Amino acid sequence: MSTEIILPISLTIATLFCSLVAGFLFAFVLVVMPGIQRLNDGEFIRAFQVIDGIIQNNQPIFVFVWVGSVIFLITSAILGIGQLNEFLPLLIAGTIIYIFGVQLPTFTINVPLNNKLQTWDVMDMNESTLKAARLNFEYRWNRWNVIRTFFACLTSTLLIILLLEI
Repeated sequence: MSTEIILPISLTIATLFCSLVAGFLFAFVLVVMPGIQRLNDGEFIRAFQVIDGIIQNNQPIFVFVWVGSVIFLITSAILGIGQLNEFLPLLIAGTIIYIFGVQLPTFTINVPLNNKLQTWDVMDMNESTLKAARLNFEYRWNRWNVIRTFFACLTSTLLIILLLEI
C-alpha cells in the first residue's frame, strides 16, 4: 500500500483517537470532577480511586485509544514529511502540542498524583488527614487536567482542519 493511501488513513485514525482523548479529558473537566467535588473528603478520594482504578487496570480500549493517539499522530507526521508540503507545519504543530501539552503533563503530573492517591487508605485516615490529602491532590490535578484538555481540543481542531484541507 502506498504512502498516499496510508497517510489519510493514519491521519483519520489519529484525529479520531486524539478527539476521543480530548472528549475524555473534557468529560472530567465538566462532569466527573465537578460531580465528585460535591462529596466529602473521604468519599471524594475513594470515588477517584475507583474511577482511576479502571484506567490503572489497563482497560484495553482506553489503552488502545490513548497509546494509539500518539502512535498514529507520530506516524502521520512522519508520513506527511514527503506529502503535505504547505500543510506539514499544521501537522507538526498539532503533534508537538499534543505530546508536550497532553501526554507530557499526563505522565509527569497527573499519573504520579493518581498513583499517590491510590496508596491512601481512607479507612485509616482521620478527617484532618483526609482534608490535607484532598487539598494536596485536587487543585493541582484539576488545573493540569484543564491544561491537558485545552491542548487536546486544540490538537483535535488542527487535525480536523488538516483533514478538511487534504
